[in-house]
Amino acid sequence: MTSTKPTPAKSKHPAAQGSSRTPFRRILLKLSGESFCKPGGFGVDPEELESIAREVFDAAQVGAQLAIVVGGGNIIRGAELAAAGHIHQATADYMGMLGTVINGLALKEKLHDMGMDCRVMTAIDIRAVAEPFIRGRALRHLDKGRVVILVAGTGNPFFTTDTCASLRAVELECEVLMKATKVDGVYTADPRKDPTATRYDTLTFQEALTKGLRIMDTAALAMCMEKNVPILVFDFKRSGNIRRVVQGEPIGTLVRRDPSPATV
Repeated sequence: MTSTKPTPAKSKHPAAQGSSRTPFRRILLKLSGESFCKPGGFGVDPEELESIAREVFDAAQVGAQLAIVVGGGNIIRGAELAAAGHIHQATADYMGMLGTVINGLALKEKLHDMGMDCRVMTAIDIRAVAEPFIRGRALRHLDKGRVVILVAGTGNPFFTTDTCASLRAVELECEVLMKATKVDGVYTADPRKDPTATRYDTLTFQEALTKGLRIMDTAALAMCMEKNVPILVFDFKRSGNIRRVVQGEPIGTLVRRDPSPATV
């Protein structure tokens, strides 16, 4: 693969303005449920929770407004339950949404312990533990410097947390959707299985769709492409990476709508 840096392009999004990325003002961070537990583990691991919270806390100190969508795969996977045939997919998906609420509450408590002001906002009504997601209220929280943790997906079955991340990024007028993964970007193949796999520095949405690269589900990718919300895929397990991305350092793979010279 040959990969060159993107040429500057006119866009309201700093992430789409070339390799010299500027600091971001408002960010949507997508965290998988698996990031809350050890590899192959289950539930919320205290050490992993501490690591996530520390990374988020450090990134927030830069001054960016930060909204976080969390998954729930460390607790329950609705799609797998539905595939087994014993639970209707709609019910299984709602069960998965409740798993994201557990993770969001855990992250909120840890951030509060560190002195970070944050709010959990849910797409399904659980007023005893979280605020309902209301766009205007979420924007006010962000403007006041609070970290907003978004749980329960879109509030509807048959939609993934990837789609939720894209939807919330658009609703909250985020400049970039940061997808935290276990690898340092998007590769031509799975680098854990193919030693010849090479990493892209930048891609267009169309290239990602054409090449069948599994960055996010198709609905999520299409929404970001239509609304021109760049996606930055990066390794969040490396200490300080979230802060580096917030500050505009060129790490990971940037997926954007503008034409890119990156080729394979």
